[in-house]
Amino acid sequence: MSGPSPSSTPSDFDQFYTATAKRLVAAVYAATGDLAEAEDAVQEAYARAWQRWDRLTAEGDPTPWVRTVALRLAVSSWRRARNRMRAHFRHGPPPDLPDLAPDRVALVHALRGLKPEQRTAVVLHHLLDLPIEQVARETGVSPGAVRTRLSRARKALGSHLADPEADADSEAPTPMPAPAPHPPVCHPKEVPSHG
Repeated sequence: MSGPSPSSTPSDFDQFYTATAKRLVAAVYAATGDLAEAEDAVQEAYARAWQRWDRLTAEGDPTPWVRTVALRLAVSSWRRARNRMRAHFRHGPPPDLPDLAPDRVALVHALRGLKPEQRTAVVLHHLLDLPIEQVARETGVSPGAVRTRLSRARKALGSHLADPEADADSEAPTPMPAPAPHPPVCHPKEVPSHG
């Protein structure tokens, strides 16, 4: 397929892309923990959507289709993992991302600790605000399975994100010891002599 027919306009696709791309990249990034991988998967999903644009828009909202494709591309990453390892040995590790807030780093780290199906459920339900029934349709499982995944993911995230330093900070601070008092300084007064 070469793209949309004359009945749909490039501006329709452009508007769709502009309205949905940033949020989709954020969702896939949250699911994978790798911004470059998320951007690549989302770009590929939009390219595939462009090729099927007439059919997707005729069926209704193309957002779920694009999101599902992007997540599947990102999650099935065994080949990319192999390529990353090869690149790592050739070029060394990638540079750290600058200016990431500590809470964002902690969240991405915690999400990486989840099983892929739990991470996908969390991203779709909590970050994209999709109802459980739609998450079930997009992931191909029952609503009960989605609820179970979400419950287990929340429990795991809770233990990952618990910050023992925050608990210590919430306790009353230990007062600083008062400095030792200096002995009074005696200045001899001139005492008038009385003769």
